Amino acid sequence: MHSEAEASLSKRCPVMRRLIKAHGPCELKPQKRSPYEALVSAVAHQQLHANAAEAILRRFKALWPDTRFPKPEQVLAADETMLRGCGFSMGKLLAIRDIAAKTLSGQIPTRAAALKLADEELIARLVEVRGVGRWTVEMLLIFTLGRMDVFPSDDYGVRNGWRIAKKLDEMPKPKEFRLLAERWQPHRTLAAWYLWRAADAGK
Repeated sequence: MHSEAEASLSKRCPVMRRLIKAHGPCELKPQKRSPYEALVSAVAHQQLHANAAEAILRRFKALWPDTRFPKPEQVLAADETMLRGCGFSMGKLLAIRDIAAKTLSGQIPTRAAALKLADEELIARLVEVRGVGRWTVEMLLIFTLGRMDVFPSDDYGVRNGWRIAKKLDEMPKPKEFRLLAERWQPHRTLAAWYLWRAADAGK
């Protein structure tokens, strides 16, 4: 699926060539879900272990058994105590309600509308939402919309993967790393994916 991008990265960068050889073909497959759902899930996962976040999301979805994922209007009409009972902190609850409200207002676009917007345009729109920063939108671009040239230079795993791959004492600074990553255009998403693999393998 990504063979052309892998060949291009291998040709241009010895570090990528080594990582691609070590970890095999990229298995990145975006999830077909709406930006609304992706952002609610991302907020649930903030500062939590994946298993704990998934447990909270299961309880959240169980509040509305007749729907695959709670609709924005259901979230806005729900009792605060009921939502807090899922395990959301007050901060996360306020963020999820803002995501629901801004989905209904159209500031958070539908999946079809989001696919037509440029990366930076989406980032500018979505960082206005409570609890949503640039990193969260970059995860949406990669794992929900399947954008192929996104580089989350602030991401701990990506930075640590580079430190491990290059055998450095320290991780690169995000600003410097963003400049360094320009060499991987237009396949920066794949470069990030291989750096995540390097970080995982180094644990």
